[in-house]
Formats: sequence, C-alpha cells, structure tokens
Amino acid sequence: MMDQPLKIAEALPLGTTTGKDLLALMAQAVKRRNAHWGHSITYSRKVFVPLTNMCRDTCTYCSFVKTPDDPAANYMTPDQVLATARQGEAAGCKELLFSLGERPELRYPEAASALEKLGYATTNEYLRAMCALVLRETTLLPHVNAGTLTDDEIDMLKPVSASMGMMLETVSRRLTRKGMPHFACPDKTPVQRLRTLERAGERGVPFTTGLLIGIGETWAERVESLAAINAAHARHGHIQEVIIQNFQQKPGIGMENHPEPGLEDMLRTLAVARLMLAPEISLQAPPNLSARHGEYLQAGMNDWGGISPVTVDFINPDHPWPQIDALAKATAKAGLTLQERLTIYPDFLKHSDRFLDPALTARLADMARADGLARVQCLGAAP
Repeated sequence: MMDQPLKIAEALPLGTTTGKDLLALMAQAVKRRNAHWGHSITYSRKVFVPLTNMCRDTCTYCSFVKTPDDPAANYMTPDQVLATARQGEAAGCKELLFSLGERPELRYPEAASALEKLGYATTNEYLRAMCALVLRETTLLPHVNAGTLTDDEIDMLKPVSASMGMMLETVSRRLTRKGMPHFACPDKTPVQRLRTLERAGERGVPFTTGLLIGIGETWAERVESLAAINAAHARHGHIQEVIIQNFQQKPGIGMENHPEPGLEDMLRTLAVARLMLAPEISLQAPPNLSARHGEYLQAGMNDWGGISPVTVDFINPDHPWPQIDALAKATAKAGLTLQERLTIYPDFLKHSDRFLDPALTARLADMARADGLARVQCLGAAP
C-alpha cells in the first residue's frame, strides 16, 4: 500500500473491485486507519434540533423538507429549542446539532413572515441567535449544519458554534439537470458547495462534509468528489470528518423506487475514501442506515458520528439510532474500543487559537480530557 493518499487515476479502476480483491482493499484501509487512529472508534452523544424543515431546494431524495402548505412546516421557537436542548443535556449529551433547510425565506413568503414574527430577517441570523441561546443556557456545544454559507455568515456563526458541516454530496453537475435529483436546487450546485468548503477553510472552521452515494452518481464522480474534499483540506487543514452516507428509499419522495446502494458498494466506497483522504481526516458512516457494523469497521472507518439518546434522525426518521451499548459491543467484537468524543476533534483542540472562539475554548477546557476526547464518557445504553 502506498504511504500517500490514492490519486484519482489510482482510485478509478477500483470501482468494480469485489470478492478477495475487495477484502484486500479493505485490509489496506484498516491498516491506514490503525496507523493514525489506533484501535479507538469514536462517536458523539448529541441532541438534534431541526430549526426549520422548510428549504428553497427540493431534492428528490429528501423527506425532511416541508413546503409551507404542509401543516408540519415550521420554525422551532426559542422555547422549543431550549426544551430540546435541556432534554439532551439531562441525557448526557455534549453536542447540539442544528439541522435546517437552506434559505427558505428566499423562496417562500410564508417563511419570511414566520422569521419576521420571530424578529429576524434571515434563517441564518435566527440560527446564530439560537446557538447563542444554547451556549448561554446550557452546557452543550452547538454544531451547525446550515448548508452553503457566505463569508459573512461564517463569520457570524463561528463565535457561537464549535464546528460546522455541510455535505458536499457530489461534484456532479450532471445531477443538476432536469429529471435528476438536484434539478432546480440552487444550493446543490457543486460550485456553491465547494465555495463553502473553501470559505470555511479560509476562516478556520472545523468542518464536516461527505458524500451521499447511490443517488445516480458514477464511480468516477464519487472519486472526483473525494479528491475535491481532500484538496480543500490540503489547502486549509480544516476537514475534521468525511461521512459516507448511503441513499435510503422513503415513501413519498421522488426517488421512492430508486435502488439503494448495496453493502459491497458501501464497503468499496468507504475503503477507497480512507485511502484517498488524508489520514487525519476522520471517516464516518451512519450506524442507523445499516446493521452491518462489523463490515463497516473492516472497511477502515473510525467514527460512528452523532448518536442521540433523545431525538430521532430527522433526515431518516424510519431508521432509529442503535443503542450505544450495542454499538460498543459490535466495536469490541472487531477488536476495537468505542470512545465518546466532542463535536470538535482532539487535533483541532490543539490549535484552538485558529479554530475556536476564545469563549468556546474556555468551555471545552472543562469538557475535554487530556487526549481531547470527552472527559465524561457515556458508553452505556441510551436512556
């Protein structure tokens, strides 16, 4: 195995790897993971807050987004945000993840009106205020998944969030054409998402990104997407983690009958991701979207992402989170140890002067142990 990350030309032929060759590829990925991450597999105990489920994009694989004519469309109120945050705090969570649709006020007058009643002009201004509320009233650390962001928006959100994220999903412009999943979705154009990756790097934001596989992209487009992420990290050193997320069928979506990626496809993508990405980038796969936890670990991943003891996965609500003690047992069966981390990874804590607002650095000093993982480990069953 090469010491340097795989290049595009080296990764392209691996798209048809199967059988013994796939097992050998996965073994290479495990070797790369162990060399940097040792035998610890991490997760973050978090509470999820879907600040608004309205969005100006209409991706055909999404069941989270609601249009204003749907009675379920809403903005959470400050009281609702705080009540959910306190539930998470009581259950031992240390991270609060804000998930939300992108800029619904630019498409829907109803969204703009709802924001006005709350006292804000934009969704991201309201998001900043809710992050500040969580920091003021709880011990939780906000992580922001707000999608594409401008320079000014990143500057506005960084002082009140310990980390941010946005799934790149794919660099395929082809998937924005009519009849494809990103058609008429202005925030899903690759150039806009790549610009957000760059802006976050330039501003020293600990960042999460990743691929959504199985939405019609080619293997070459997956490889090019991984290469684009790695290139942004090479320039700025800001990518904490990359998620490889598998598309899931859901009733009522435009892609209701679109085939899901198989296990081999997922394992192949995970292994190649581990070999293409810089070793210090954490590789993650959602544990609630597959029961094949042991195989995922054998493909080189090192993190299970955020798991909540109190809130569902609002993006995939039909897929409950695994019990944390069950995940710990599956991890131990693979010869690895599950440990709880914070929303910001240890390597980024070492450079807090660049990656964190001073007020957040002070809070994290009380939450992190000497190695940068969570001081109080919650590894038992979710309450």
